[in-house]
Amino acid sequence: MLLAVDIGNTRIKVAVFEGSILLERFDFGPSELQNNIEFILNKYQNVSDLVVASVGNIEKQAFLVYNNRLKLHFFNHESKFPFHNKYATPNSLGIDRMVLASGAVLTFPNQNRLVIDAGTCITYDFIDENDNYLGGAISPGIRLRYESLHNFTSKLPLLTLDSFEEQSNAPNKENFIGNSTQNAIHSGVLNGTINEINGFIAQYQEVYPKFIIILTGGDTDFLAKRLKNTIFANSNFLLESLNQTFQLKSKND
Repeated sequence: MLLAVDIGNTRIKVAVFEGSILLERFDFGPSELQNNIEFILNKYQNVSDLVVASVGNIEKQAFLVYNNRLKLHFFNHESKFPFHNKYATPNSLGIDRMVLASGAVLTFPNQNRLVIDAGTCITYDFIDENDNYLGGAISPGIRLRYESLHNFTSKLPLLTLDSFEEQSNAPNKENFIGNSTQNAIHSGVLNGTINEINGFIAQYQEVYPKFIIILTGGDTDFLAKRLKNTIFANSNFLLESLNQTFQLKSKND
């Protein structure tokens, strides 16, 4: 059994895998790391390996306490991935983006792929049919857009995606004109995000007429039903990619 750990900017996502099967997924904050890992290991006592991909502030040392119980594996820029990294600054490419690119190559071989990870940031990563990682884009995610409007103005309220979904008269792509300050913020943040993603996809389509779009991240479910393009939506794609990449590494070692 494998325990896969994805340390993001704001949350930690963890999954237990038996081969390729995801048995259970967990999601918690950085301060809850030790207690939750202990809980998971007590629940799944056959876990033998722990693999970590991190873009957050939790250091490798936090996991060394498990060194006598598990085999520890940490992905970094020196790890082998199943693609050719064509990024101009390869050592600055986030490990999460590298793992996602790896999962895209392993899940959808011999295709052009665009991976969109909608989390704290929205990242776009393009891997061509010859497994060349070409790069992409980074923009603020939905939560960051709400927070920036509140933090960098004197009077705009702090809204959230949850508060939008609780409104019965919330603006949408058909009814996009916000008739109050709150609705104007919701319309700007959410329609702006949707239009951005659709716009990026359209730009890629001008150069690459055929490619698969993979949508993942915390805002997957909200965005998937609002984008106009056909996509493969999977909020667990990073964890599954982490498992796949680990299995490939184990096979080649």
